[in-house]
Amino acid sequence: MSHKYGQWCPIAKSTEILGEKWTMLIVRELLMGSTRFSELQRGLGAISPTLLTRRLATLEEYDLVYKRQIQGGRGHEYVPTPSCKKLQPILLALGAWGMEWSKAFMSDADYDVELLMLYLQRSVVTDNLPDGKTVVLFQFTDFPEQPKWWITAEGGNVDVCTTDPGLDVDVFITTKVRAMADAWLGRTSYRAAKASGEMEIIGPTALTRDITLWLSDCIFASLPNAEDILAVG
Repeated sequence: MSHKYGQWCPIAKSTEILGEKWTMLIVRELLMGSTRFSELQRGLGAISPTLLTRRLATLEEYDLVYKRQIQGGRGHEYVPTPSCKKLQPILLALGAWGMEWSKAFMSDADYDVELLMLYLQRSVVTDNLPDGKTVVLFQFTDFPEQPKWWITAEGGNVDVCTTDPGLDVDVFITTKVRAMADAWLGRTSYRAAKASGEMEIIGPTALTRDITLWLSDCIFASLPNAEDILAVG
């Protein structure tokens, strides 16, 4: 470990294990279902492979991650242990706190389009989509380097691509990265974003009347905000 507090306090000991940069986000990705090294990298973005390897080794040392050989394939996968899974309510509480208290400190640079699309991919409810393939095109007006992103869903498979898959598009969503993230987070509604002109949604009524039927909100969207929690106390 790079730091030790030298205190018997359980908060101090927990922070020694979890307090290093990236560690809690790695735990987040593990609890969201990422098991391959490449999947973890995708969800974390800017972390270097060397640092990710080091952090995973520390989590394995403290019995938060089990590293095992991929059956029938090359490489390894990383599986959260029971002690890691017990961190889920702590992460949810931290996220609920952040929904209320950190939003004033958000900058446009914090809105990572690749992370947003990963979260949207994970949020597609395929059971609520029509039979066959459904294609959604996101056009981000504030991201000229890569303005177009496609989500394709068929059966239980959902993919994201940045090159035109050559398929008919069912739903077109034109907006800014921040506006889409705020709608998914539940900080605003898709209806309000459309009414304000921040978002344009074009497609059949069955798919555009209520997007949340097939694109579930962030898990924190349904949690009470910090002011409500404090008011109850």
